[in-house]
Amino acid sequence: MKLNTILSLLLFGILAACGNTTSKDNVEYKAETQINEESEENPHALNVVEISTSQFDALNIKLGTVKKRNMAGTFTANGQLEVPPQNEASVTTVYGATIKSINVIEGQQVKKGQVLAYIAHPDIVAIQTKFLNAFNQFQLKEKEYERQKKLYDAGVASGENFQVTATEFQNAKETMNGLKAQLHLLNINAAQVAQGKLAQKIPILSPITGAVEKVKVKTGQYVSAQTELFEILNVEDVHADLMVFEKDIENVAIGQQVRLTLKSRPGLEMMANIISVGRVFEENPKAVHIHAEIENKPKNLIPGMYLTGKIITTNHLIEAIPTEAIFTENNRDFIFKTEENNGKWYFTPIEVKTGIKDNNWITITFMNPKDKNVKFALNNAYYLQAEMNKGEGGHSH
Repeated sequence: MKLNTILSLLLFGILAACGNTTSKDNVEYKAETQINEESEENPHALNVVEISTSQFDALNIKLGTVKKRNMAGTFTANGQLEVPPQNEASVTTVYGATIKSINVIEGQQVKKGQVLAYIAHPDIVAIQTKFLNAFNQFQLKEKEYERQKKLYDAGVASGENFQVTATEFQNAKETMNGLKAQLHLLNINAAQVAQGKLAQKIPILSPITGAVEKVKVKTGQYVSAQTELFEILNVEDVHADLMVFEKDIENVAIGQQVRLTLKSRPGLEMMANIISVGRVFEENPKAVHIHAEIENKPKNLIPGMYLTGKIITTNHLIEAIPTEAIFTENNRDFIFKTEENNGKWYFTPIEVKTGIKDNNWITITFMNPKDKNVKFALNNAYYLQAEMNKGEGGHSH
């Protein structure tokens, strides 16, 4: 009898201990496993993912709460970086000549009026000689005109002689001014030539401030008139030139914001404002040009770079999360709630409804509003989803 009583007490103690263990485990994971309990209402159970701290660090998982963000209604337009016409210059010479020296290299920054090269040719000396002769002739005619005017005013000279002298003086003046204008085109100082100081070589000057894009000549090369010698480009006013298709043109207006990304630098995002909208359709493709001024331009923007623009039509302040935080399972969208306990990280799927996608962000609505105030994994959702599916049929921990 005594032995039966002892055995009964031992059996009761063992059962009580098992019951306590089960109860403790249920309390610890009750909140986490509700979504995973298979039932008629939830036939597709999802597992809580458990990873170590070293895995967490290796994956560089970012945590955060869901915050409100300006999510825009947008449409896409492609294009490239351009500069306005006044910021590009093709440098030529008005006279055929030989390149005596080149003073710049490609990529060099130059200022307006800076010497790019020197040229020389006998015709350049000849035009200076013509001007000097015309200047001297003008001075003679000017003195004769003044003498004849005094005589005419005094009633001594005839009106006919005075008219002839006045005509010769005017012709001499026009001839001199015409040659002076030609010297100006050649960047030759007419005042120096009038003093008998003739230039043997003349400078080729930069018409704008910018960078030397191309040097198209060599020292000693003969170039004919209007031959392109240099290309100068000023990128300070670089802007976005986008093509907007016919179906979208009604949604474009001056002043709208554009979110720009370069195809060669996808991590760089720039904001711009539309400053002009074209009024003529291109035929292939049928689209119009729009120009947008870039705010806070980063360095090394080069005309010709291809870009994509998201033209913003409306703005909404709404809860959003990075697209990397979303995963889809059984045609439902989820994000991972995150908790840390004793060196382990636990990721619990929380169902949400997704909405507007804007660049790398997407709007969400919580099925249970209480879920929005906890921390979530903001990236690597697909990796965590894969880990979750490995533990199908039970918790991965």
